[in-house]
Amino acid sequence: MAVQIFTAVLHKEEDLYVAECPEVGTASQGYTVEEAIANLKEATELYLEEFPPPEVTRPLVTTFEVVVHA
Repeated sequence: MAVQIFTAVLHKEEDLYVAECPEVGTASQGYTVEEAIANLKEATELYLEEFPPPEVTRPLVTTFEVVVHA
C-alpha cells in the first residue's frame, strides 16, 4: 500500500463547501472544510480502488487580478 498526496481545491456554494481533486477528477462536499476534505478523501480512495492511480503531477496554483467594470 502506497501513500500519495493529492490536491484539494475548495469553494463555497451556498451552505456547502465543494472539494475537488484535479489530479483524479473526484469531487465531494460537506458543511465544513474538514468534512468536505474527509468526504473527498473517501471518494478518491473508492475511485482509486476501481481505477489505477494516475501518474501524479502537481498542478500549478496561482492567482491573478482582473478589472471588473460595474
